[in-house]
Amino acid sequence: MDPVSVGVGPWPGTWPDDDRYDPELLRDGDRRNVVDRYRYWTVEAIVADLDRTRHPLHVAIENWHSDLNIGSIVRTANACNVAAVHVVGNRRWNRRGAMVTDRYLHLRHHATSDDLVAWAAAEALPLLGVDNLPGAVPLEGFALPRDCVLVLGQEGPGLSDPVRAACDVVLSIAQFGSTRSINAAAAGAIAMHAWIVQHA
Repeated sequence: MDPVSVGVGPWPGTWPDDDRYDPELLRDGDRRNVVDRYRYWTVEAIVADLDRTRHPLHVAIENWHSDLNIGSIVRTANACNVAAVHVVGNRRWNRRGAMVTDRYLHLRHHATSDDLVAWAAAEALPLLGVDNLPGAVPLEGFALPRDCVLVLGQEGPGLSDPVRAACDVVLSIAQFGSTRSINAAAAGAIAMHAWIVQHA
């Protein structure tokens, strides 16, 4: 797709007298992947508006081996307007899959699993793991707390032992095919949507 065809062109007519609008976008057009109500707005104005309606859901993802799924998880988290995304482990992550949606989210970094656990305890937020481990409780039909942290493990090894031990519950997603597990980004999207269905 031709990137010029995405979004809208320069603002037609007299510019709005509103400091939420970005003069450069008004002049040149807004080609960003944002919903129509945020066309021509500054990033700061969009974030401030999203902050008024953010859901009390947090999402954490372990990043010990530069997991490529983080970008996709961030993009879904933006679509769900979660309170924050927490990256545990390596600070650096591949932002390509996020499609710049990380600009509109609150991102937090925790160097270790213990740091995440301590932060969640201080905020009185339960940790809910998402992994298809033996003894895991089916996500389908589970009453998710409104205020909570969904924790996703590294693609491949899944939840680390320290995080698994700290979780109030580990939730599994029903599967009916031949593969042992589903992609971490897909699991994150399913878990976030399950929360949305119950609380939003």
